[in-house]
Amino acid sequence: MCLGIPGKVVEINDDGPLRMARVDFGGVRKEACLAYVPEVVLGDYVIVHVGFAISQLDEEEAMKTLEMLRAIDAEGVAMELGSMADEAADSSSAAPSAGLPAAPPAAGASA
Repeated sequence: MCLGIPGKVVEINDDGPLRMARVDFGGVRKEACLAYVPEVVLGDYVIVHVGFAISQLDEEEAMKTLEMLRAIDAEGVAMELGSMADEAADSSSAAPSAGLPAAPPAAGASA
């Protein structure tokens, strides 16, 4: 699955053979090619995929999309942390596997 992320155009560079922009993704700034969206101006929001701005969207739609991505991320992190906690609890209370020998007793311990 491919994911395009919305960002705000904060700088445009028309000096080279391709029109490029610096796009802000919530504090992270990356370069993106504007060849597919020549109408974009400073302050516009664009969807960027693998370094190319592939479409333009308004600020309201960009904010809704970012909020959905945050919710997915938060849910995914919570699910991952929950499964890691479950695995840790299972491994700490599990008996040694039937196919593996038990750990030797600690030095000085009597058997």
